[in-house]
Amino acid sequence: MSGALEHIRVLDLTRVLAGPYCTMILGDLGAEVLKVEAPGGSDETRKWGPPFQNDVSAYYLCANRNKKSITVNLKTDEGIQTIKELVKESDVVIHNFKTGTMERFGIDYDNLANINPRLIYCSITGFGETGPYKDLPGYDFIIQGMSGLMSITGDEASGPQKVGVAIADILTGLYAAVGIQAAIIERNQSGKGQKLDLSLYDSAVSALINIGSNYLMSGKIPSRLGNHHANIVPYQTFNTMDGEMVIAIGNDNQFKTFCTILGKKQYSEDDRFRTNPARVANRDILIPLIQEILVTKPTSYWLDLCHENNVPCGPIQNLQEVAEDPQLSARDMFLETEHPTAGIIKMIGSPLKLSRTPVTLRYHPPNAGEHNEEILQSIKTNLNQE
Repeated sequence: MSGALEHIRVLDLTRVLAGPYCTMILGDLGAEVLKVEAPGGSDETRKWGPPFQNDVSAYYLCANRNKKSITVNLKTDEGIQTIKELVKESDVVIHNFKTGTMERFGIDYDNLANINPRLIYCSITGFGETGPYKDLPGYDFIIQGMSGLMSITGDEASGPQKVGVAIADILTGLYAAVGIQAAIIERNQSGKGQKLDLSLYDSAVSALINIGSNYLMSGKIPSRLGNHHANIVPYQTFNTMDGEMVIAIGNDNQFKTFCTILGKKQYSEDDRFRTNPARVANRDILIPLIQEILVTKPTSYWLDLCHENNVPCGPIQNLQEVAEDPQLSARDMFLETEHPTAGIIKMIGSPLKLSRTPVTLRYHPPNAGEHNEEILQSIKTNLNQE
C-alpha cells in the first residue's frame, strides 16, 4: 500500500523541533523528505541529552524518522547550486532560518519560485516575517511566556508554568503540515505554488481557544486555575484514597449520574449545583463536598463505577504506565526499528490512521549525510538528462 503523499518531495532545511516535526508528519504520510544539514550535522538536537543511545540522542530520534539526509554547505556556491538543483525536482521547501537568512543565501521564495513555479515554500520563524518582532529570535519557552499560555498554566501558588513539552513548536509543526497540504491541493487547481509564513507566536496564541475567547468577550484577565476548568464544573483532578484521578463532567445529565454514583443524588437537585453555570458560580462549595466523598475509596473503585455509568473520567498515568497501556499497544503507538548507530530504537508512533494509504515506517532517523551519495547521484542524473 502506498502512502497518501508518496508523489511529494520535501526539501527540509529545518532543525530542532517545529520544522522537523512537520516534515516527519509529511514523511509518515509517504512524502520523500530530504533533510538538509551542514557537513557534520547541524541539527542541534543531535547533541541534546542525555539520554543518548550509542551517542544518538533521544531528542533527535523523536522527530526525524522517514527522512533521508544530505549535508550541504550553504556558505559555498556549490552548496547553493545543490539546493537549486534539488528544488527543480521538489514540491515543498521548508526552513526555519531567522528572517532574512534565506534572502542572503539567495534561496528565498522569489528566487526559488523562478526555478520551480509550482514550489510550495514554507517559512517557520519565531514571530513571522512581518511586524515589529520579525527579526527577533523565537524559542518555544519564550513564546509560551509571551503568548499567554504560561499565564493560564499552573495555579496561584505555583506561578506561571510552561507546558511539559514544547507545545508552541508542536502546534507550529502541525499548522505547517496542514498549510502545506492545503497549498498542494490548491496547486492541483491553479498549477501554481505559493509561500507560507508560519510563526510560533501566532500558533501559540491560536491555542488560547476558549480562554482567549473568554477574555475577548468579557475583558477579564483569567487567573490560573491549575487543574480546574474555567467554564465547566466539576472538570478537574480529585484525590482518592490511594492517588488522584480526573473527573470531566461535560453536561448536567452526566452530573446527575455522577451524584448518584457518589450517593448524593440531592446535589443534582440543589439549585446551587443543578446547572453548569450554577456549579461554576458555586464551585468553592461543591468541590469540597465531592472531594470529601472521593477520598473514601481507591481510584480503581471510582474508575470502575464511572466507566460503568458513562461518566467521563481517567487515571493520571506516568510515562511507564502510558508505555504499557494496552490501548496504545493496540493502536501501534509505540514502534521499534533498527538504527545503524544506535541499534534497536523505540519511538512514539503516528496518530494518523488511514485505511487505504496507511502511515508506514520506511526509514530510521538518518545519520548526518547518510544519503549524500544517493541524492547527489540523482542530481547528476537529472543534469545529464537536461
